[in-house]
Amino acid sequence: MKLLEALFFGYIYQMNTPQTPPPDNHMVWAILSTILCCMPLGIVAIIKASKVEQLWYQGFHAEAQKAADDAKKWSIYSAVSIGALILLYFIVMIIILALQGAASF
Repeated sequence: MKLLEALFFGYIYQMNTPQTPPPDNHMVWAILSTILCCMPLGIVAIIKASKVEQLWYQGFHAEAQKAADDAKKWSIYSAVSIGALILLYFIVMIIILALQGAASF
């Protein structure tokens, strides 16, 4: 009987305890970085972002926070990579134009 009471009251206690919300999963940034920036890195960010709530509600709070941080990290990597590629493109174009201008003299 005590076991049933403990289970019942434990269940009620769990129902009445306020649950903190999961960390921000950065899904919007993951999707935007996939569409607008580097697709492979953005896909990794989406996968990490999709795991956050699932891990949180399973009780793995540290892993959920790590997945949220990883999603943010991969979104940033995606955005920085497209910026680096654009910068590299302009540097190569300047070098090509400089070589063509030097060849015409």
